[in-house]
Amino acid sequence: MPKKILAPADAPKAIGPYSQGVDLGDFVFFAGQIPIDPATGDLVSPGDARGQTERILKNVDALLRAAGLGPDHVVKSTVFLVDLADFAAMNEVYGKYFTKEHPARSTVQVAALPKGARVEIEVLARRM
Repeated sequence: MPKKILAPADAPKAIGPYSQGVDLGDFVFFAGQIPIDPATGDLVSPGDARGQTERILKNVDALLRAAGLGPDHVVKSTVFLVDLADFAAMNEVYGKYFTKEHPARSTVQVAALPKGARVEIEVLARRM
């Protein structure tokens, strides 16, 4: 299968020279998502890790659906937090989205994220 670029209308547009998703057939790689409202292009819930995680996972869901996939296809995620004190809030929302076989995950604290976001999540999915 040739490489297919994913850019669904119900997910935020890329804010730089990258693709939101690259479908390679068996594997689909997604760019890290920050809490951008696709309708406005604005950051949502400034200062609120819970609200930001909810928006991010809605964006992840839109990207997965564009590839014909869902949360159960995600095999690996990476969560970037500006402050590890936000871990519990992020984790609570994350656990409601990934409800079955949880993907492998790394969570790291970073100095800053684009547009002043507190949370960013990237995922890798596999067709089964």
